[in-house]
This record gives sequence, C-alpha cells and structure tokens, in this order.
Amino acid sequence: MSKEFTIGDKVRVVALPAYVKTAESMPMLRPPNVIKIGEEGTILDRQPGGYWSVRFTNGAFLLESQYIESAREEQPPPETESDTGPDPLAPEEN
Repeated sequence: MSKEFTIGDKVRVVALPAYVKTAESMPMLRPPNVIKIGEEGTILDRQPGGYWSVRFTNGAFLLESQYIESAREEQPPPETESDTGPDPLAPEEN
C-alpha cells in the first residue's frame, strides 16, 4: 500500500533509490546523490505507478512512496493539570 500525500505537503527522504528520475517533460535518470537522506521537499503532483513529483533544492524528482515520509512535526498533546498534578511553584489559593 502506498502512502498518501496531498499537493503542497512537506516530505522527507527516508531512503535513496538506485537512481532518481527528474520530473521534467523529458525525464532523465540521475545518480541518487543529487538528494540526501533527511532532505525535505514539497509534493508537486501525483504521478501514475505510485510516484510523487517532489521539489527539492536541486530540482524536482519523481520518487516512489517508499522513499519518502511526511515531514510534519508531531506536536505532543498539551499537558493538563490532571496529568502533572498541581504546580508546586504556584501560590496557594485560600
């Protein structure tokens, strides 16, 4: 099953394929060192066959879903007083 992204999502490279294909009208194969593991890009379009067109600093490339993941920062849930107990530094109420 392929991962689903929407156009404009930020993604991060988690693995490199043997070669990367440029996302141009005349695509070319490039060595994988044009992008780096951990590099972040933006989804431009979905292509047939589970490929995503992703814009990186060195250009736009077609990558399969298995090579990218969402780069959204996972926000921890906000702490509530019941989770941490009363604040020991807060003044006592009478």
